[in-house]
Amino acid sequence: MKILGVDRKIRTTSMTSSSELGPAFRHVRLLLAREAGHPAGDREEGYDLLIPLGADGKLDADEWKKHQDHCRVRGFQAGTEERIGRLRRKPGGSWYIDYEKGEQDDETGFRFGEERFVMGEYISIAKDGKMHTYQVARVEKP
Repeated sequence: MKILGVDRKIRTTSMTSSSELGPAFRHVRLLLAREAGHPAGDREEGYDLLIPLGADGKLDADEWKKHQDHCRVRGFQAGTEERIGRLRRKPGGSWYIDYEKGEQDDETGFRFGEERFVMGEYISIAKDGKMHTYQVARVEKP
């Protein structure tokens, strides 16, 4: 599959099978937006999310709650091994990406509950102690 000039094969098998997902689920691709050190952004760094969205493009917390194990995240960056994790929610409603047991590798979504996951919008994720902004490059049914 070619996305914005970059070949990436989405491995649904490593994430989950599409027959297990409800109609609200979408595959969302986030790509690093412009920031210091990346004046044009970076199409080789981002995330693939498998998440339930409402008609307004916002995360559907009720669907997430019913299908938590299917809400997967694949983080990728050129020159590094991709990371597979899950979208989780803390008491109080903040969302985060959980890769392994413990909190040391968690990445926090900034205002994920209010953000709209629609083409062209910007989403921020705290990674390694720094906030990074990503642009929604794709939203489609898995």
